[in-house]
Amino acid sequence: DAASAAQELGYPVMLKASAGGGGKGMRVIDSEQMMLEDFPRCQAEAEASFGDGTMLVEKFISRPRHIEIQILVDKNGHGVFFPERECSLQRRNQKVIEESPSPLFSHHPHAAEIRAEMGRQALALAAAVGYYSAGTIEYLVSGDDAREFYFLEMNTRLQVEHPVTEAVSGGVD
Repeated sequence: DAASAAQELGYPVMLKASAGGGGKGMRVIDSEQMMLEDFPRCQAEAEASFGDGTMLVEKFISRPRHIEIQILVDKNGHGVFFPERECSLQRRNQKVIEESPSPLFSHHPHAAEIRAEMGRQALALAAAVGYYSAGTIEYLVSGDDAREFYFLEMNTRLQVEHPVTEAVSGGVD
């Protein structure tokens, strides 16, 4: 159950609707008592908004940065990844600005290693699920330690932000 998952991850955690978006059914939970009080409210909001009350419990990342890695993989499993895009500037959980390279890495002493590892993991994820085509792997990255990054989601299509990747990579298409 959610309280057990939160206990295993350690508080604070993020409670969110699995079918959702836009912040509906999403709350930061700081304690077991708060989980017991807020879980039913979040679940009801998710059910009302998306017709699905299934909830997820994730580690809460303080000062998070939203970093995306675009990939291209062919049917033979050969893949490449492109420079990261950062879309941390959001309003109501919707992206406002995409920028590349990420300002988070502009002065980070381990930027090259972190970028390489994020790209390697993005390609490993695609390989693990047999994915080929263009896609974007999204991560939450700790603003306190950029070496701590966590898979958020995979978008199995070109996103509207693709022109940012085009501009910084010299042309992908």
